[in-house]
Amino acid sequence: MVWRATAEEARRTDGKHRRAALERRVALGVPIGLLAYLEGEPVGWCSIAPRSTYRPLGGSEYPGVEPDQIWSVTCFFLTRELRGQGIMPHLLDAAVEHAQQRGAVVIEGYPVDEDSPSYRFMGFVPTFEDAGFIEVARAGTRRHVMRRDMPTS
Repeated sequence: MVWRATAEEARRTDGKHRRAALERRVALGVPIGLLAYLEGEPVGWCSIAPRSTYRPLGGSEYPGVEPDQIWSVTCFFLTRELRGQGIMPHLLDAAVEHAQQRGAVVIEGYPVDEDSPSYRFMGFVPTFEDAGFIEVARAGTRRHVMRRDMPTS
């Protein structure tokens, strides 16, 4: 909810209120992301949705691209025992495919360098580079704005 919260929601940071805010979005049909499962158990998460459903992320403008055709990857989570096993690239690939199937023309990510002291939940630059993203800007001092264009038919 960090990048999704309205001003009112941001004042209520406890788990109960965050959960309720996310559940409201799901009930309204707002895209929020993907869950990763292993042997039927949830083990990971990727926040992927139209950029317009988030607060400002520091992304770029793309002339000729409608706002809802720009999707953003903003957060990853993997259970501790699965970290460092090469799963992140698969989660990012699934997020890209998910967004493309729903009309994304541009996908942005906001990863950090691997030695960053913060925003590590947004992913790391090499993972995005390996997935075909290119850096187009910076957002603040730590976050890189990386873009991947989707093929059009």
